[in-house]
Amino acid sequence: MRFLIMAAIRWVVLAYIVVIGCATIARGNEQPLSRIAIERATVAAVDSASVKAQPTVLGLKGQSSDWVVVEFSHPKPSNDDWIGVFSPSGFSSEICQPEYYGDLPPYLCTSPIKFQYANFNNADYNRSGKGLLRLQLINQREDFSFALFSGGLSAPKLIAISNKVSFQNPKAPVYPRLAQGKSWNEMTVTWTSGYSIKEAIPFVEWGHKGGNQMLSPAGTLTFSRNSMCGSPARTVGWRDPGYIHTSFLKELWPDSLYTYRLGHRLLDGTHIWSKSYSFRASPYPGQDSVQRVVIFGDMGKAEIDGSDEYGNYEQASLYTTNQLIKELDSIDMVIHIGDLSYANGYLSQWDQLTQQIEPIASTVPYMIGSGNHERDWPGSGSFYGHNDSGGECGVPTQTMFYVPAENRAKLWYSTDYGMFRFCIADTEQDWRPGTEQYKFIEQCLSSVDRSKQPWLIFLAHRVLGYSSASWYEIMMGSYGEPMGRDGLEELWQKYKVDLAVFGHIHSYERTCPIYQNRCVQDGSNLYTGQFNATTHVIVGGGGAMLSPFRATVPYWSFFRDYDFGFSKLTALNHSTLLFEYKKSRDGKVYDHFTISRDYRDIMACSIDNCPRTTLAV
Repeated sequence: MRFLIMAAIRWVVLAYIVVIGCATIARGNEQPLSRIAIERATVAAVDSASVKAQPTVLGLKGQSSDWVVVEFSHPKPSNDDWIGVFSPSGFSSEICQPEYYGDLPPYLCTSPIKFQYANFNNADYNRSGKGLLRLQLINQREDFSFALFSGGLSAPKLIAISNKVSFQNPKAPVYPRLAQGKSWNEMTVTWTSGYSIKEAIPFVEWGHKGGNQMLSPAGTLTFSRNSMCGSPARTVGWRDPGYIHTSFLKELWPDSLYTYRLGHRLLDGTHIWSKSYSFRASPYPGQDSVQRVVIFGDMGKAEIDGSDEYGNYEQASLYTTNQLIKELDSIDMVIHIGDLSYANGYLSQWDQLTQQIEPIASTVPYMIGSGNHERDWPGSGSFYGHNDSGGECGVPTQTMFYVPAENRAKLWYSTDYGMFRFCIADTEQDWRPGTEQYKFIEQCLSSVDRSKQPWLIFLAHRVLGYSSASWYEIMMGSYGEPMGRDGLEELWQKYKVDLAVFGHIHSYERTCPIYQNRCVQDGSNLYTGQFNATTHVIVGGGGAMLSPFRATVPYWSFFRDYDFGFSKLTALNHSTLLFEYKKSRDGKVYDHFTISRDYRDIMACSIDNCPRTTLAV
């Protein structure tokens, strides 16, 4: 009887942990805009209330972001009052269908693009009813208005609406994103504008710095509300994405510095230009020079004016972004392995992300991977039938960013950078043995010439390897994705993959060189000689709410850090690779190791990767 009672107590405790854990996880990944029940909004206009925004014209110096001062007053103020920023400004005039048959159409069917409580930095608001907010706006192709609501976020009542505010040229080309092309000497430039191909012809003017400039045409894509798989992306979160243009700059000279600017030729023959940018072309595959690549996942975006935040949700993404900008002179490429914007169906947030990363992505290739918050939606073909993408089902991701994949709807690909070969998998689509993606992974790993590109890196969003995060313990009772290592671990060992790098877990962890749950070699800060097994690294602390670890540290977990940060790989030459883990808050190195290995060490035989031999003479 005592045994049964103790067992029952254990089950109750476990159930409590699961419930609390799930609630914490759900809250940690919640898009702040989703807490606004805008579809329940009603009109409660108050004649004596007012909202005024100035200046009314933004970007007079050609900039794509600017500040607005919003003054407001309410005769009956409360702690629940808030200001919503809407774009387009005529948000109350949009007509949308109810999500479910039989429901009445909502009065408001457009979420604000950002919001802030009226008493934020207005300590006297509840007494005086007067307040002032200073908000940053970015160019998002439409005008803006500001609305005062009472009733909190769950039962909003529209009190007053401001005048309109607009950028001088709302359609201007903005937020360029560089990416590696399908060949080593090709760079792609993707950007956003408000110009359709019926209004203007998009192109890039580019060339060697200080040399003759040439023009390259750009293709144009967009997507519609009907491309979305569900709510909120199809309903209150929908916002027109504008037009996404991509140009291919080819036959680049290795390591050469190029300048470029984005252009649109209007029908009357005049041109609209962006400001000028620059980038350095990729090194030739196998080139012996110092090459530096930053890798992280799960960053998201945040507002520098403090709006939209609950418990500093994603605020640390600004720490990561700002630190990378500081170090940009010593970074050659960035790989963001999934969970990019955490838009979760609120399409305006993709503009916010591309604007935030522009100083980085306009200067070095910004490669991406697919995460659950980009792709997952029931019945959409995703491997996991969850609703993490908020109905986006991968469409904005594969449109907003270029990747050198054969099919951008299947977001797995390889990319070479000097002495590196990166094999980037898509964990949101089936990777198991026998699938199309598994065949790609093996082809990517097996086709590299290790005498030229000795550093072989596997990347994916979810942890297909090893993790001691409590999330996996609570949700799955495992040390990583179920079926994650099935088949793949044999490939990593067979083809001697140096590093397997993952996100999804919002913290940092490094294992020993491990194979089949066993440390083939002790964890260390220096590995020399022949390959023994793959080291697994979790770098999901890019900015979203942190993920705790299990209380017990597994024997294979060599270093763990519950903080925000990113990793940096530096190929010093064909024999030496430096790995560093840096914290976003100060840029200091908190974990590091070096691999020192000659080509003969790569070719040497170790566990489960020995080629057949013969006794013939």
